[in-house]
Amino acid sequence: MSKKNNEEAEILRVKATGKGRPTPTRKEAEAARRRPLVPADRKAAKKEARRRRNEQWEREQEAMRTGDEAHMPENHRGPVRRWARDYVDARFSLGELFFPLALLIFLVLFINLLAPKLASIVTIALYMFIIAMLIDAILMTRRLRKKAIEKFGADRIPSGLRWQMLGRAFYLRRWRRPTPQVARGEWPAGAK
Repeated sequence: MSKKNNEEAEILRVKATGKGRPTPTRKEAEAARRRPLVPADRKAAKKEARRRRNEQWEREQEAMRTGDEAHMPENHRGPVRRWARDYVDARFSLGELFFPLALLIFLVLFINLLAPKLASIVTIALYMFIIAMLIDAILMTRRLRKKAIEKFGADRIPSGLRWQMLGRAFYLRRWRRPTPQVARGEWPAGAK
């Protein structure tokens, strides 16, 4: 066979196998994709959506308690965030005393009525302690970022990590979510 005959035979073979059906018109393609915007039984659909949402939320909350990275919400996942949480949980922060301090501030407001001089001294001390908490938290997040860059590289540090860990430092340890997975003093690798 000649080269021309081979080419013609190949063309006929391709045409013969083809896709076996005509290309649908635009109208037919659009009709096939068309679905109702509102489900037939809206009440049942809403109930099903709520059930799925609740299951997802419960799965995420369980992961927050157990430390299961695969089912945590997106903003808590990843090795860098896990390392940063362990870094914050391994140290004592002055910020952990923030909520007890807030209760003390309310008490000072009542003391102000009974002993104004004592209340003013306590108020100044409270403000100084709040400033110390902020300084401690800022220094902690700066060290955390520096150590994280050394360990993981600057390109792998997620945005907002410092703010997230700053907020974590101001919660009492037992209120933190995800639950702390390390004991105090049990530093993650590369933290010291």
